[in-house]
Amino acid sequence: MFGFAPEAVLVALLAATAAGFVRGLAGFGLSVVLVPVLQLAIAPTAAVLIGLVLLFLIGLTDLGRIRRDAERSAVPITLVALASMPLGLWALVSLSIDWARVLIALVSLGAFVLVVVPLGRVAMPRKPAIALSGFFTGFFGGFAGMPGPGMAPFYLRGRLEPKVARASMMAIFLVVTPISAAVFLWRDVGGLEELELAMLLFPAVLVGDWFGHRAFGKVSKTQWQVATALVLGGAAIAAFWKLVA
Repeated sequence: MFGFAPEAVLVALLAATAAGFVRGLAGFGLSVVLVPVLQLAIAPTAAVLIGLVLLFLIGLTDLGRIRRDAERSAVPITLVALASMPLGLWALVSLSIDWARVLIALVSLGAFVLVVVPLGRVAMPRKPAIALSGFFTGFFGGFAGMPGPGMAPFYLRGRLEPKVARASMMAIFLVVTPISAAVFLWRDVGGLEELELAMLLFPAVLVGDWFGHRAFGKVSKTQWQVATALVLGGAAIAAFWKLVA
């Protein structure tokens, strides 16, 4: 089916639904949940490309929210991310499949650690924090299809209201992901089969995202931060455990 084994497609559908829920709740996390699970069933490069395509498609559904709530910090973070993304792609294609799978799982686990240890405000001055967020957003986007871990500490542990933080992250995804996916295709890292599977998974992401948005409106800022961190941690640990097993 779509060039992939039926069991791989089933795993992808289940993971896509869960990933969509996390994204709707947190504003990021779709690839953090989806890619580590998906890359256990298909090649890591294919999983990364599918994650990037889905991030862009789901971002199109939030244009109104992005225009209304996003903060200006999204602009410099996006520019730095675009500059550093090719470095992440180079690292992905240079590593063996086994090493790529291990490191992608570690990136997912690291996203959880960065958000919750310690759970508090960012102490670094704003401009260096923006620069580092942009660099790691681009690198993780190119290497693991996960721009979120790079920007999550800045937005989740900062002073912004949850709706502003979510919209800002969504704005960055909307710009970075299609350019990253285009570079993948230009470098022949993936092709039509990955795009077809991404389109198959998109309805599942939409369903999960809808439930995530509904859950977001019923929690406080602290509950939002804690729930997001716990979901990310659970997904990362599960993916890493399956990889080791």
